[in-house]
Amino acid sequence: MENEKAQNMTRSSTFWKSLFTKQMMITLLMGFASGLPFLLVGRTLQAWMTEDGVDLKTVGFFTLATIPVSFKFVWAPLLDRFQLPLGRRRGWLLFSQLVLGLVLIGISTLNPKVSLEFLVGLVVLASFFSANQDIVVDAYRRETLSDADLGIGSTFYVYGYRVAMWISGGLALILAQSSGWRSVYFAMGIIMLLNILVTLWANEPVAESTPKNFREMVIEPFSEFLKRKGAYLVIAFVLLYKVGDNIAGNMLTPYYLKMGYSKAEIGWIAKTLSFPFVLIASFIGGALVKRLGIVPSLWAFGILQALSTVSFSLLNHLEHNNVALASVILFEDISSAMGSAAFIAFMSSLTNKRFSATQYALLTSLMNIPARVIPAFSGVLAESLGWTGFFVLCSLVALPGLLLIKIMTRMQNE
Repeated sequence: MENEKAQNMTRSSTFWKSLFTKQMMITLLMGFASGLPFLLVGRTLQAWMTEDGVDLKTVGFFTLATIPVSFKFVWAPLLDRFQLPLGRRRGWLLFSQLVLGLVLIGISTLNPKVSLEFLVGLVVLASFFSANQDIVVDAYRRETLSDADLGIGSTFYVYGYRVAMWISGGLALILAQSSGWRSVYFAMGIIMLLNILVTLWANEPVAESTPKNFREMVIEPFSEFLKRKGAYLVIAFVLLYKVGDNIAGNMLTPYYLKMGYSKAEIGWIAKTLSFPFVLIASFIGGALVKRLGIVPSLWAFGILQALSTVSFSLLNHLEHNNVALASVILFEDISSAMGSAAFIAFMSSLTNKRFSATQYALLTSLMNIPARVIPAFSGVLAESLGWTGFFVLCSLVALPGLLLIKIMTRMQNE
């Protein structure tokens, strides 16, 4: 009995020590760097466009400007093969962050309604280098964390990502109310450039093997993955799991504005109030993944995501009500955070360290194809179906992904 208690105390001590290391701090801060551009070329920019008088259809279709994120697997092999002066990972990371910071500062000089075409060009550029940064950060995390630390490392990454989303979402909306959009985007560009300091602080990971030719760089990462049992089911699942959530999410900020909520209300309620709960939910999600297993967690969290999506339709039948808005948003943010923790752990577990950048980029690209293309039509769907019909449809879209979890579970047990 005493030996068992001693072993439990040792495991607990080892767990807590693993949380307070330089590598975990870098994982947290790199998650922040990855999360910062996401809303600035997405929902936050849509709020600016909506307020500036750009019509809903254009706001919806603007999602197509972020399409490079869906095809990052195309150039990911180049990042596995070639390196810049600071190293294979740090060199590409620094270059991407430099370009992103300058592009965000460039966006701060524009008027969305007057300079729409130029804005599209800058968003495409920002999306490309945001994807470039994500490829390197995902590979860095996989190569520097042990398999035992991968789950908690993914949680730290999500924490950093979520902090960045609050700054580029909630705080950006609050500041835009008083300082204007141009000042906000200029400040975000400066913050993006400061991430270069983290890149300089990080250690370059030692590569197990670097691709030497075209076959090792391009063919082997994909062929090794596709030869696995159930590979095509996994691909279908990655395509579908988050699609309903993404379609609904693309219209949330315009929806809040159309319902009469101010930018400050959206910033405080939709982006700030739920923030600490999201961090707690991410940690709980990671703990449940470890206890229940990845596949059962995906099933449970997927159901919660579908229910939280349909709950938005309730706001359409209420008068201006901040308590109702906060409750629905809190439910959606918590279920989405838990689902993301399970989804990231699932995709990380599938990658081979020899091809970490390319294989993880493949999986996240597959996830982003429907997330970028289908939500482009979200404005059309919202106008055609009305807000209630729109959110009900988004929740039903989640069903095929949930069905695939059952099929994968059955295959896993055979």
